[in-house]
Amino acid sequence: MRLYPAVDLKDGKCVRLLKGQAESATVFNDNPAAQAAEFAGAGCEWLHVVDLDGAFKGISENRNSVRSIIAGVTIPIQLGGGIRDEAAVENWLELGVARIVLGTAAVENPDLVRRVARRFPGRIAVGIDARGGFAATRGWVRDTEIPTAELARRFEDCGVDAIIHTDIDRDGVKTGPNIEAMADLSASVSIPVIASGGIGNIDDLRALRNCGAKLEGVIVGRALYDGSIDLGHALRLLADAEAEH
Repeated sequence: MRLYPAVDLKDGKCVRLLKGQAESATVFNDNPAAQAAEFAGAGCEWLHVVDLDGAFKGISENRNSVRSIIAGVTIPIQLGGGIRDEAAVENWLELGVARIVLGTAAVENPDLVRRVARRFPGRIAVGIDARGGFAATRGWVRDTEIPTAELARRFEDCGVDAIIHTDIDRDGVKTGPNIEAMADLSASVSIPVIASGGIGNIDDLRALRNCGAKLEGVIVGRALYDGSIDLGHALRLLADAEAEH
C-alpha cells in the first residue's frame, strides 16, 4: 500500500481542514513547495495535492503554488480541486501533473470523466468524497443522494486509474479511518481504491493495511503535520508487512 502525503492549498499556503470546513483551516506551512520537497526527500513516492480554493470556487486558485511544487520535486503528484473541464485537465497534465483527480465532475459531468480517462489512460482518478455513505460535491458543501459504490461503478469501463474515497466526517479529525466503508467500496469495483480521512496514528495505518481490502494506497494529512505519525515509520510499515518496529 502506497502512502500519499496530503498537501492542501488555501490562499497559497499549506493547510489542513476539519471535516472539509473552510473556516477551520490550520496553516502548517507558508511554503507549499518546501513542504512537498520535505515529503519527497523523506522517501515518499507520490504527493496528493488539493487546491481547496479551487474546490470551493470551481476554478484553479492556487496555480502558482502548484507550479512551484511541480518544479521542486521529481516524484509524481496527483492534483484535485476545481478541475471541471477538459481544457483544465489537459493544461495541468501538460504542466507536469501525473494524475488528475476529478470529484465534482464525476457527479455533474460524468461524460467528461469518461472522455478524459480514455484520452489520457492511467492519468485520471475519480475522487469520491462521502458523507454518510453518499457522495458530496463542490468542495464537500453539496450533498447528493448517490451512494459511493454506485458512483464508482459508473466508471468501471473507461480506464479510470484510481478511486480516491474520502470520509468527510473523519477528515482531519484523526479518529480512525472508516475501514468498513473503504473495504466495501474496494470489494464493489475493480478500480484500485485509495483511502482518505481519519488517519490519526500508526495503528490506523496498520489496520487499513490488514483489513483485507485491495487498497492501493492511503492519504495522510494532519497526522503527519502534527507529528502523530512518524513519516519514516509509516513508509516502512506500508512498504514491508514485517516492518512493525
